[in-house]
Amino acid sequence: MALRHITDSDFDQVVASGVTVVDFWATWCGPCMAFGPIFEAAAGKYPNINFAKYEVTDTNKRAAAKFQIRSIPSVLAFKDGKHVDTKIGLMGDDTLDSWLSELSKK
Repeated sequence: MALRHITDSDFDQVVASGVTVVDFWATWCGPCMAFGPIFEAAAGKYPNINFAKYEVTDTNKRAAAKFQIRSIPSVLAFKDGKHVDTKIGLMGDDTLDSWLSELSKK
């Protein structure tokens, strides 16, 4: 599936159906910038998972507060709108692929 950039205004709608993984990130975060291409590449490998990026900013922070994001990058998994898992920190290809493989079976 295509990767979407989301904000507080469409967050709930995007995670409402199916399996969705959301990368919480910021432009000033070095590990986030390193993880971005890995996350984007994974979006092309898992057609049954929705991928979204949520940039934490001063004006886009409601979802980050709701899910108590204290460290970025943080990747949250949702199943039909329900938060089911979280991975915090920079992940490599293998770690992300393993986690996404598990999620795609749910």
